[in-house]
Amino acid sequence: MTSSDTPPVPRRLPSGVHEAVRPGCARLRLETTESREGVLDGAWWPRSRDIGAELPALLSALIAHLGPVTRVGLDAAAWEEGLPMRIAVDDRVVHIDSFPVGDDTVLVTRGDRDIFSLLVVPPDAAPDAARAAMAQAVRADNISQAEQILIDTESGHGSPG
Repeated sequence: MTSSDTPPVPRRLPSGVHEAVRPGCARLRLETTESREGVLDGAWWPRSRDIGAELPALLSALIAHLGPVTRVGLDAAAWEEGLPMRIAVDDRVVHIDSFPVGDDTVLVTRGDRDIFSLLVVPPDAAPDAARAAMAQAVRADNISQAEQILIDTESGHGSPG
């Protein structure tokens, strides 16, 4: 069989996305199965609550692995600065929408209707807890919502009482 007999499926979620990245890059994990049966499609661990500083790296990483992204939805109340209405990444305009999805979720639209739901790990989460939350979010058999994953892995804001 030649390589032309079975063309590769473009922009499939790659297995190595969750590997360590350079400083300044997005800390991101994506589910690596084609089925995308889990509740979440991935997880993002921003370094701060400054959306202007964090969003470009996330979008660049997503575009590199998923192809063009048309829209991002997140909760404006979860970020220190106001949300921009749009951002240019790799010569493409990505529209930004504010939805009351909570500070634990970001919705990313690829194409017209292909929506990826990502867990957002709080920037101040302990590294071990953040990694555990991200690992849970990308499991194909995950049935937990983002908020529950953060509770279960103790990745939420600050320390308890």
